[in-house]
Amino acid sequence: MISENNPPVRTRFFDTKIEFLKGVGPQKAALLNQELNIFTYGDLIQHYPFRHEDRTVFHKISDLNEQLPAAQIKGRLREMTTVGEGGKKRLVAYFTDGTGIMELVWFQSIGWYEKSLRPNSEYIVYGKPVAFGGRWSMTHPDIDLMTPENENGGFWQPVYPLTEKLRKRFLDSRTLSRIIRNLLEIAHQHIRETLPENLVQKYRLVSKADALWNYHLPQSQQWLVQAQRRLKFEELFYNQFRLIKNKLLHKTEYPGLVFSKNDLVREFYANHLPFSLTNAQIRVLQEIHEDLKTGKQMNRLLQGDVGSGKTIVAFITMLFALSNDAQACLMAPTEILTDQHYMGLKKFADLLGINLGKLTGSTKKKDREVIHQQLLEGSMQVLVGTHALIEDIVQFKNLGLCIIDEQHRFGVAQRAKLWAKNPRINPHMLVMTATPIPRTLAMTLYGDLDISAIDELPAGRKPIKTVHRYDANRASVFGFMKDEIAKGRQIYMVYPLIEESEKMDLKDLMDGYESVSRSFPDVPLSILHGKMKSKDKDYEMARFVSQETKIMVATTVIEVGVNVPNASVMVIENAERFGLSQLHQLRGRVGRGAEQSYCILITDYKISKDTKLRIETMCRTNDGFEIAEVDLQLRGPGDLSGTQQSGLVDLLVANLAQDGQILKEARLSAEAILNSDPELLQSVNQPIRLHLANLRKEETNWSRIS
Repeated sequence: MISENNPPVRTRFFDTKIEFLKGVGPQKAALLNQELNIFTYGDLIQHYPFRHEDRTVFHKISDLNEQLPAAQIKGRLREMTTVGEGGKKRLVAYFTDGTGIMELVWFQSIGWYEKSLRPNSEYIVYGKPVAFGGRWSMTHPDIDLMTPENENGGFWQPVYPLTEKLRKRFLDSRTLSRIIRNLLEIAHQHIRETLPENLVQKYRLVSKADALWNYHLPQSQQWLVQAQRRLKFEELFYNQFRLIKNKLLHKTEYPGLVFSKNDLVREFYANHLPFSLTNAQIRVLQEIHEDLKTGKQMNRLLQGDVGSGKTIVAFITMLFALSNDAQACLMAPTEILTDQHYMGLKKFADLLGINLGKLTGSTKKKDREVIHQQLLEGSMQVLVGTHALIEDIVQFKNLGLCIIDEQHRFGVAQRAKLWAKNPRINPHMLVMTATPIPRTLAMTLYGDLDISAIDELPAGRKPIKTVHRYDANRASVFGFMKDEIAKGRQIYMVYPLIEESEKMDLKDLMDGYESVSRSFPDVPLSILHGKMKSKDKDYEMARFVSQETKIMVATTVIEVGVNVPNASVMVIENAERFGLSQLHQLRGRVGRGAEQSYCILITDYKISKDTKLRIETMCRTNDGFEIAEVDLQLRGPGDLSGTQQSGLVDLLVANLAQDGQILKEARLSAEAILNSDPELLQSVNQPIRLHLANLRKEETNWSRIS
C-alpha cells in the first residue's frame, strides 16, 4: 500500500510526486498540478517566493502611519459584527493592543471567519494599515492565534505566486510555506552541490542546500540576500554554460564554405559605393569577413538602430558569397519589408550585373516557376523573400549565405529550414535586428551567436528632435505641421493599436482622420490600418511615397515600413499607450533624409511615473541602445524578448534588468571552464558533470533540480 511514508519506487528523490509529501495529499496535489504546474518535489522546491514580508518586528496601534507598507500587531480580538447587505456585506472585528483600537474587515469568506475567530482571544494580525473615519483599519489581514512559537515574531514570511482559485481553497502563501518547510526538512540530504568548489570560494557563495532553505525561509535579511545571490549566480552560470557550449560545438562541428575571394566586393567599393561607410560599418564587415574565411559556419547577430546602414552591410556580405560562386538569400517578416529590401538592393545588383529575385506569398505562379528554375541552375544569385523562402519547393544550386531580417519574428524551426537548403554544407547565417538589445539580454538570448553592433549613424544624418506636448497644445502642433507641409515635407500621424480593443482603436483612428481632415481641408491625406486589405494598404503607401498625399494617418502598421526620405515629422497620439521600444521604432520612420526631422509625442495630462520616464527618455536621447536599457528596467526581460525564447523566459530567480554584474561574472566563469576543460574531465569540475548527467533531456534551464 502506498502512503506518505512508503511512496512508490522512484529513480530520484526530486522526481517524487507531491501528493506523497506531508501536508499535501491527492486533492491539494491536483490543485497544485492544475494551477501552478507543480507535479514533483523538484517543481515545488523551485517555486520561489517573489518577495518576503518582514515579520521580525511588532508595531503599536498608536505608532501607525500610512507610509507603512504593512504592520504586524499583537493584541486581543474584542468583538465581531456583520455590517451591510448583499454584495456590501462585511465582517468587522474590533482589535486592541492597549494603545488603541483597530477595525479588521473581511468582505469574503465571512462565514468561515465567523466560525473560526474567537472573541477575547490573543491574536497576531498583519496587513496594510489605513486611517478611516478617525480610526485605523486593516482589510483582509493575515490573522493567527498567538502561541509561544509566534509571540516573539522574528521571521520573514515568503509570498509566493498564486492563483485566485488556490486562495479560495485556502491554499495561500502561509500554507504553501508550511508545505515547502516539510519538503526542505526531508530534502536536505538529497541536495547536491552543483558548482565547483573554486567558484564557490572565489565568489563566497553559500552552499546550494543553505541557499534553497534561506530563499524560502530566511533566517535573516542577510541570509536572504546571500541565498538569492547564490541561486542567481548558479542559474546564470548554467544558462551561459549551455549557450557557450552550443557556440563552441557550432564552431567545431559545423564546417562552413570558405569565402576567400572578394572580386565583387573590390569592384563595388571601387566603382559603385555611393557613400563612405561609417567606422562601425567597416568594423562589422571586418568581423564578418574574418568569419567567412575560417571554414567554420558563421552564426552572427548584427544589431543596429533604424537607419544605421545594416542593408548595405548585408549586401556587401552577399558579395563575398557571390565572389566565391555561392548564392545568397535574405528573408524578411513582411511583404512591405521584403519590397523595401528588394528595391534597395536591386539598384546595386543591377550595377554589378547580379540576378536578384523576389519571392513572396503574392508572387504569381508563372513567375515562381521561373525563380525556382533559375535558383536550381544557379543563374539567380540572390533571392529576397518572406516565409515563402522556406517552402520545400524552393531549392538552390549552392546556397552559401542566409540573412534574416528582424530575426525575432522568426522561430528556430524556420531558421533550421533555411539551413537545410544546402544539404552538402550548411550556409553561413547572419541575423539582423533593428531593435537594439541591452547587453545582458543579448548575452542571455543570443549567447550562442557572435554579436556585431552598428552603433553609429551615417554621416549627414541629423538627430531627430523629439518633444512632448499635451492634448491642450494640439492647435500649436497643427500649426507646426502646416509650416512643415508648406516647406514641401510629409507627416506621419500615428494612433495606438491595442489588440484587445480593435473597435475602439479604429474609432480613435477614424476620429483622428476626421479631425485632421477638418484642420487640413486642402491637404491630401492617406489612411492606413491593419484591417485594410493588402492591396489597399499598398495603394495608400504608394500614394504617400510618391508624395501624392502629404499626411499619413495610421496605426502602428507603419512601424516597420517603407523608407520615405521626404517624411520629416512623426506625430504620435496617446503616446502614453506605447512602449518605449515601440516609440523608438516609430520615430525611426522619419529622419531618413538630409532635412531636420521631428517627433512630437502627445499625451493626456494625467500620466504615470513610468510613462513620464519613457517620454523623458525619448526626448533626451536618440541612442537605441540607451533606450533599450531603460526599456529593460521598465518592462523586464520577458516582455522585451516577445516570443518564448528558450533560456530567457525559463529563468526562475535571476532578473536581467538588475543582475547584469552577476551575469557577466557567470559568463566569464563558464567561458574559462569550457576553454580549459571542455569535456569536464578535471575533478574540480565533477559537480558540473554530475549535475548535467542528471538533467532531463528537455530541460532548457540547466540550473534546475532534476
